Amino acid sequence: MNERPGELQPSEDVADFRDPASFTVNAGEHRLEVVAAGADRLAALLDLIEGASRSVQLSFYIFEDDRTGRRVLEALVTAAQRGVDVRLIVDGFGAAGDGTMFRPLVKAGGTFWLFSPKWTRHFLIRNHQKIVIADGTRALVGGFNVADEYFAPPPDDGWNDLGVVIEGPAVARLVKWFARLEEWVSGRPSHWLQISRAVRRWKAGTGPVEVLIGGPTARPSPLLLNIRRDLDAARQLDMMMAYFSPSNLLMRKIAAVAKRGQARLVTAAKSDNGATIGATRSLYTYLLENKVTLHEFQPCKLHTKLIVIDDITYIGSANFDMRSLFLNLEIMLRIEDTALAEHMRRHIEHHRAASHAIDLEEHRKRATLFNRIRWNLAWFLVSTVDYTVTRRLNLGL
Repeated sequence: MNERPGELQPSEDVADFRDPASFTVNAGEHRLEVVAAGADRLAALLDLIEGASRSVQLSFYIFEDDRTGRRVLEALVTAAQRGVDVRLIVDGFGAAGDGTMFRPLVKAGGTFWLFSPKWTRHFLIRNHQKIVIADGTRALVGGFNVADEYFAPPPDDGWNDLGVVIEGPAVARLVKWFARLEEWVSGRPSHWLQISRAVRRWKAGTGPVEVLIGGPTARPSPLLLNIRRDLDAARQLDMMMAYFSPSNLLMRKIAAVAKRGQARLVTAAKSDNGATIGATRSLYTYLLENKVTLHEFQPCKLHTKLIVIDDITYIGSANFDMRSLFLNLEIMLRIEDTALAEHMRRHIEHHRAASHAIDLEEHRKRATLFNRIRWNLAWFLVSTVDYTVTRRLNLGL
């Protein structure tokens, strides 16, 4: 049962794929540098740390004790030793070990917190955000974690991802949100209602660049509310998404966009979490029957979280799945700028050229009873269980 009908065979487009170059745009009072290549993202991260003179604030889901993790940690320790106020929040489930590797940072004068380090009823609700803020004036937001594979190039099967270096008024919103996050993780005891209330009451700011927060609230979060509203008015949707397994309501909204205009989706053909691929494929029949264009990205593992709705671009940490939209703490920049939206559509097209188009006939051949059972089970698992758990439950996918 190793045969996977419909997968693209190696071609020159796939073999020759290279990450796009970084580029800069201005949106209102903001300067935005979009960095796609792994080496560029790592350089941007280190530049913020090494260039800081007063403060560095960081939040990551995964921070591995590997070559890249140690290099970033060394930069943080050096910053703390020169008097920079270094504050790091790492998820207690996604991070390597129990936080022992960060002792040198604390010894150097930095502050380190593990998000939900103990087993509680909220343990599987994770801090999935990726934020770096330097001196309260420059910031980096994206989908990547701190580990070797997130900065490796496509030929080495690194994670394909995005980051945005931002300067402008929205950085103050990031600083304010980090303060709320740190207040929660440092609380004794930590009250979950405190962070849930903070998410629900969060104000994204004004202007072309907004900071949207997602999280576990009784009512839809600011992130989910904005996505729903933008989809309701959309005539053109382009999405490049690592993990795609949304609610039925969002599926209907995507189908409605395709009916009004055009909806195109690039998903993962490769991942270290095969359950997420199965979960996405469980939705293909509905999407294809409703004229949504589907492609699976072939050259390497896909970790990008990018949505372009008309002239609005979403970039950040949130996947388009149940966990990111309803459970995990997430952060996304919502940027309303025509030039950026056009550039990001070209970015997606660059990846679509190295992807395999999925049509309804081909998908129906692949959707055997056995595969449908696996796909639907995968959808349930990735919608309810943390990514680091489902990564071990690939179901042969």
